[in-house]
Amino acid sequence: MTSQAAARSTPAAILSAFFRLGLTSFGGPVAHLGYFRREFVERRAWATEPDYAAILGLCQFLPGPASSQVGFCIGLLRGGWWGGLAAWAGFTLPSALLMFLIAAAAGSLTHSWLGRDILHGLQLAAVAVVAQAVYTMFRSLCPDSFRRALAVLSLLVVLVLPGTIGQLLVLIIGGLAGRAYLAAPPAVATDAPLAISRRDGTCCIIAFFILLAFALVVHGHGDLGLFDAFYRAGALVFGGGHVVLPLLHDAVVSPGWVSPQNFLTGYGAAQAMPGPLFTFAVYLGTVATAGPHGLAGALIALVAIFLPGLLLVAGILPFWHELKQNAGIAAAVMGLNAAVVGLLGYALLNLIFLGAIHGFFDLIIVIIAYVALTIRKTSPIAVVAACAAAAIIF
Repeated sequence: MTSQAAARSTPAAILSAFFRLGLTSFGGPVAHLGYFRREFVERRAWATEPDYAAILGLCQFLPGPASSQVGFCIGLLRGGWWGGLAAWAGFTLPSALLMFLIAAAAGSLTHSWLGRDILHGLQLAAVAVVAQAVYTMFRSLCPDSFRRALAVLSLLVVLVLPGTIGQLLVLIIGGLAGRAYLAAPPAVATDAPLAISRRDGTCCIIAFFILLAFALVVHGHGDLGLFDAFYRAGALVFGGGHVVLPLLHDAVVSPGWVSPQNFLTGYGAAQAMPGPLFTFAVYLGTVATAGPHGLAGALIALVAIFLPGLLLVAGILPFWHELKQNAGIAAAVMGLNAAVVGLLGYALLNLIFLGAIHGFFDLIIVIIAYVALTIRKTSPIAVVAACAAAAIIF
């Protein structure tokens, strides 16, 4: 590890740097990683280029929100555990607070025609954004016929077995198929910076699996049930971002905790937020009928959905240099990535059949929004605003 990476910063300085990025980082995980590189490699020199490459490779290898995990790792490097938590809080809290305020206002909006039209416009934007994500991820993660077939097979599996069991089966199939039939490219020869000890890393891995086993088996009630549902979603999401959608749908819509309409509204609003898309969980925890809901529900959902990804990245970081040299593990991840494209396709079908598109004009709005995102490369926040305005007009 270089002297730059070994230098320390106070948690307050780390919090301030990431809070500014949390307010201004629009565009999704790929854009976030670009912002991080410019800010922490080029401008602040908090990490070297090889260090950043090693961190990025680790976070793309694991389930969870990649950009939040990268930020957490940078915070760990600069300030230890408190630095990592400060980085996560700074990057996450701006969008989390905005999503809580939107959830708190959603009920009053439904009592006016203008509010209902705005909420419907957010739902239409959600359909277009997910369609664009399916297209983009299919092209990038399924470049050959084997991975395309794997994505289609994954879609068929979750159509036949919707819910957690089907999603787990898809991930298992994807990993095993990738391990057996795909060839991973050579690993990049960089050393992973060691921000924490192997003992602490082992404790984090053990904690991750204990909580996951509890979330999969126990399915508690009230506060515990809410925590279990969001922890399960955060632990099983390979690919981050939009891929969390079917997992969250299974967690809160299927048991009747959140209505399909509220789910779509919140997801549409999340597209206009800076920072990580996982703060959609704050909205769901606020409006959920199970558990405490309100502010307490928002806090439980926020911690539960991010916790597994942070535990994993902290747990694997000390061992990453050895793991990334294993071609079998890298090939399994390639198969997993193809399988999650099928999961995201399932999420898109769910959105369409949940009744977001009410008629011909709604269909036209969704198509135009999709074209704007995919071909014109319009920013998601502009598309969300345009969909809301179009729903009011038409």
